[in-house]
Amino acid sequence: MITGALRQTGRLFALAAEVARAVFRRPFQFREFVEQFWFVASVTILPAALVSIPFGAVIALQVGSLTEQLGAQSFTGGASVLAVVQQASPLIVALLIAGAGGSAICADLGSRKIREELDAMEVMGVSPVQRLVVPRVLAAMGVAVLLNGLVSVVGILGGYFFNVIMQGGTPGAYLSSFSALAQLPDLYISELKALVFGFIAGIVAAYRGLNPRGGPKGVGDAVNQSVVITFLLLFFVNMVMTAVYLRIVPPKGG
Repeated sequence: MITGALRQTGRLFALAAEVARAVFRRPFQFREFVEQFWFVASVTILPAALVSIPFGAVIALQVGSLTEQLGAQSFTGGASVLAVVQQASPLIVALLIAGAGGSAICADLGSRKIREELDAMEVMGVSPVQRLVVPRVLAAMGVAVLLNGLVSVVGILGGYFFNVIMQGGTPGAYLSSFSALAQLPDLYISELKALVFGFIAGIVAAYRGLNPRGGPKGVGDAVNQSVVITFLLLFFVNMVMTAVYLRIVPPKGG
């Protein structure tokens, strides 16, 4: 069992390396990239915006309650915004990319595999990785980066509304605490996380789609496995990236 898990992990990393090399090969499948980009964006934009509103509200309410207990209500805005930008926004984007876009990518590649389309492409000398996987992975990465900005803005606006309207905060204190605590690297790490999470979601979905077992039922199982594996990897990678960022970049004013 352990040997099989290690073998699967090695194949996953091998596919990631192959995709990284194939990105720079020509010809680049631009039309496929645009189609996949639009598809992934169309199935994730609205859910991301709807999810980010209650997410931002919950963070604002929880942080506001905590800062009120500590007597630091003036820092509610900055703390809630940092939580949304650094942690909540990339994770929301990653979960939606993996759950909506990644599952569709896995199902599409898996159905092509069981119909032996990928084998036919290899016989004709066409690389399925370059032709199909690379555009899908790049599309997931691009949508994740752009969607991260949208989720951050909507989450911050939701937090602002609930803090000012429901908790009696003042707009000036909210904005001043944000400018006092936040810094530009916070946005950089947020976008970097979204980029990495999009890459992981695309790679895992492509790997499971390229290796289904047992016909149509195997494709369904592969879709479920890709989502679960992606979620586990995302939370682990998020923990590592957050720890490294907090170690390298000092807090503002520190």
